[in-house]
Amino acid sequence: MNILEDSFGRKFPYIRLSITDVCNFKCGYCLPNGYQKNKSDNRKFLDINEIRRLAKGLSELGVCKIRLTGGEPTVRRDFFDIVDILKKQSGIKKTVITTNGYRLDKIAKQIAESGLDGINISIDSLDKKNFEKITGHDRLAEILKGIENLQKLNFKNIKINAVLLKGVNSSNKDFEAWANFIKTNEIDFRYIELMQTGENLEYFKKYHISSKILTNYLNENKWIIQTLGKDAGPAKNYINPLYKGKFGLIAPYSKNFCKTCNRLRITARGDLRLCLFGNTGISIRHLIQRDDQLEELKELISKQLNFKKESHYLELGNTGLTNNLSTTGG
Repeated sequence: MNILEDSFGRKFPYIRLSITDVCNFKCGYCLPNGYQKNKSDNRKFLDINEIRRLAKGLSELGVCKIRLTGGEPTVRRDFFDIVDILKKQSGIKKTVITTNGYRLDKIAKQIAESGLDGINISIDSLDKKNFEKITGHDRLAEILKGIENLQKLNFKNIKINAVLLKGVNSSNKDFEAWANFIKTNEIDFRYIELMQTGENLEYFKKYHISSKILTNYLNENKWIIQTLGKDAGPAKNYINPLYKGKFGLIAPYSKNFCKTCNRLRITARGDLRLCLFGNTGISIRHLIQRDDQLEELKELISKQLNFKKESHYLELGNTGLTNNLSTTGG
């Protein structure tokens, strides 16, 4: 089996596959004005047969984990059909999703029965007013109810993400609220340091704060850093024997953040992106139109890794092709 590896010796068993750009939330750091259709790109989103062929090719390149992202992946009517296709691909051992939790209270049973191996839910604050201010929607109660429903169905791998925003959810009071939440809930909670994109420079200047503020809190409260597996994401996880859940931190501006990169991205229209903030992307869609194109697809993806850079250079203000995080799944 060919294994995806770049010129820096990094291996890539993990793919983030966006299946739509559409999102029904209006988060200030991503789509403050809501989803706007890209009039310059009229290509449709990948269909289920294209996704099936793509998954087969990726599995033969050693990919064992696929995360479905968006936009908001669950807005697709064939979302659960896509999950089923991935679960039937023998080489893909983990199929997980990232979601804003929209309608989670209503579709929790379908998620639990779909065979999904994990779910990441974006909840930027446990404060109702703060949540609505950030996302543009008053849906916190429904999302928390959805999590409760998943737990009742014995769905295990639940993670919550929040973007760290200065003066909004970055105080010790906010950290304590999450600590109390995970004390009795077997849930991984992670803060993500706010990242600059092509469209959010002013927002970034106003709300970015170093992730060290959380690291200091965790160290002061005796949280211990945990070692993760090869297909794990970029989060540093912290455990405390007094808590059922875990704290996590994704700090893209930290030193050597890219050193352990293990994931590639594919957009909803079939472009391969070597990095969230890369300056180039190449379409692979023409090679997932027929079942007999598998070898060509694998060869193209493998060759592209020669062009993957050592770092995202985000600390230099490089945002690459990423105008907002809905286009490549964040």
